[in-house]
Amino acid sequence: MRPDDAVVRVRLRGLAAERRRFGYRRLGVLLRREGIVMNHKKLRRLYREERLQVRRRGGRKRALGTRSPLVRAERPNGRWSLDFASDTLADGRRFRMLCVIDDFSRECLGLIADTSLSGARVARELDAIVAVRGTPDVIVSDNGTELTSTAILRWSQERMVAWHYIAPGKPQQNAFAESFIGRLRDECLNETVFTSLRHARAVLAEWRRDYNEVQPHSACAGSAPGSAPGSTSMPPCSPPSMPLRVACGDGLRPALTSAARDGAEEGGRDGKTALDRTGKHRHDGRDGNRGLYF
Repeated sequence: MRPDDAVVRVRLRGLAAERRRFGYRRLGVLLRREGIVMNHKKLRRLYREERLQVRRRGGRKRALGTRSPLVRAERPNGRWSLDFASDTLADGRRFRMLCVIDDFSRECLGLIADTSLSGARVARELDAIVAVRGTPDVIVSDNGTELTSTAILRWSQERMVAWHYIAPGKPQQNAFAESFIGRLRDECLNETVFTSLRHARAVLAEWRRDYNEVQPHSACAGSAPGSAPGSTSMPPCSPPSMPLRVACGDGLRPALTSAARDGAEEGGRDGKTALDRTGKHRHDGRDGNRGLYF
């Protein structure tokens, strides 16, 4: 029967925690300095059983962040969540959206769309939000290359903001951002054909205002997220937007004017995005259209 190596295991784990990049050979040297001598094969067995193997790093330095359990957000700016969404324009070009959510108020603090969003760009956008909203205590994100870059590591250190990375393959740990993106995709992205990046930005800005100031949220007791104390001061939201799509016999198509296709604003109430003021079709089919209705 093998002897009890509990003391050796505890000391081996302690040394491995202090020297995270040391393998079992160098850890064995440190053990011998403390008077713990054993065969190298036994040391390797204990090392593997304790799962202390050193993981091979990538080719560049990345932000490590924290792995401690997250505390519940108790006030606005207590915790922000970041994540990316993507969609395509009418010509097939892809673009990405950076979503910034306040986990306490559920407010969308930023919805930035562009063809490329690097770590440096994310840092600049966060600075713009902080200038209006204030500095958060902690930010939660996944392990994407933009969010683990040196630019983000430098930003979090300079602003003294704790950055928490979720475990790989666990998107549920970033549930607030995932829930928001699901609503964004269901209510806006899947309902709109974007003709240009400028058009996409205009539609997303209008939808963000509607989400923050009009849409009820169950976590806010039926109130809009932007009505919570400490929320960002924003211009009054325009009335509910007109339909972004019209029903056609061969499916749903965007109802856009030439101004909307160019991304320009149409003259009218509240500077709304230039879209045709097309009414809903009748549901009884008496208008002669047998297409899809909404």
